[in-house]
Amino acid sequence: MSSQAPISALKTSDQTSAPCMWMRGGTSKGGFFLKSDLPDDENARNRFLLSIMGSPDPRQIDGMGGGDPLTSKIAIISKSERDDADVQYLFLQVMVDKSIVTDAQNCGNLLAGAGPFAIERSLINAKDGETKVRIFMENTGKIATATVKTPNGKVSYGGDATIDGVPGNASPVLLEFADIAGSTCGALLPSGNVLDEVEGINVTLIDNGMPTIVLQAKDMGISGTESRDELEANGVLRERLEKIRLSAAQLMNLGDVTDKTIPKLTMVSAPNNGGTINTRTFIPHRCHASIGVLGAVSVATACLLPGSSVGKLAKNPRGLKKIMQIEHPIGKSVVVVEFDASGEVLGTGILRTSRKLFDGEVFAREDIEALTRQNTMKVGAHG
Repeated sequence: MSSQAPISALKTSDQTSAPCMWMRGGTSKGGFFLKSDLPDDENARNRFLLSIMGSPDPRQIDGMGGGDPLTSKIAIISKSERDDADVQYLFLQVMVDKSIVTDAQNCGNLLAGAGPFAIERSLINAKDGETKVRIFMENTGKIATATVKTPNGKVSYGGDATIDGVPGNASPVLLEFADIAGSTCGALLPSGNVLDEVEGINVTLIDNGMPTIVLQAKDMGISGTESRDELEANGVLRERLEKIRLSAAQLMNLGDVTDKTIPKLTMVSAPNNGGTINTRTFIPHRCHASIGVLGAVSVATACLLPGSSVGKLAKNPRGLKKIMQIEHPIGKSVVVVEFDASGEVLGTGILRTSRKLFDGEVFAREDIEALTRQNTMKVGAHG
């Protein structure tokens, strides 16, 4: 579908609309927009996105969101003028029950849809067979390369690849990352230490694509094998995690994160299904159904650091190319970490899938400005 007029030209008497493609990327889904189809003014853009998602409302009943952070996401794509990238990708998290749109984090799951979307919108020309799309991730200032299956020069969504947490098969999308250490916090170990003590708990504060607090489940009074619902119902645990998060953020150069979605918290325990490590992740106030792509990369990296909070729990593979299976509540995520002979990380990668769900126009309430004017805010320094 070709790009239509920007939303300012599509305003009707009671609603505003914009061209949009809804996509599943990995274990998340959300709305994909061309940057040119959204308002230039960030406040106007954010009010529009809050309305189409139906926020703030725990059910998001009056919008497209699914009442869960994993289904309340936005990707904004534009053609890049950089020599090292084909397109640019800005990720926005639309909070479910607050009038907040934040760009303070990246999203590796929705990233899996950025390449297919760019090809669908003719931002780049597809090759016959497969097409590599170099993506500049605006949230972190780093580059990812997505390899998309494009038989006959068209995106293929059908295939034999599977990822835990998504039913059925789909076409694989290989995501490769280089030089993502410290992309948000300024260093792989922003505190300068492999191990810190925060609120009486040993933690590893790490940023290899996603700022993450890694700590042992047993230190939080749980086994690490509980279900998502069990953990979300544990009010004492959630309060302790938030105290740790707010304190740790100061050491991670993130400042006051009260209204931010980073850092994430991952509680680890010994693998129980043949993987490298078992995880339960809060993002930050709800338990992730699985684990985020870049969060999995950060946790995998922590497993490889001698003296980290993971300790001897991880079952790390040998060799310079390590295929690491990160266990989570609904299965495993596979992270590939490749080293050179000196032990330097050459890059990381992860296999995802994506699927186009609909392509058309999405509508916002015309009175959204009056509904959200008092407390709409944008959190984060990028944009």
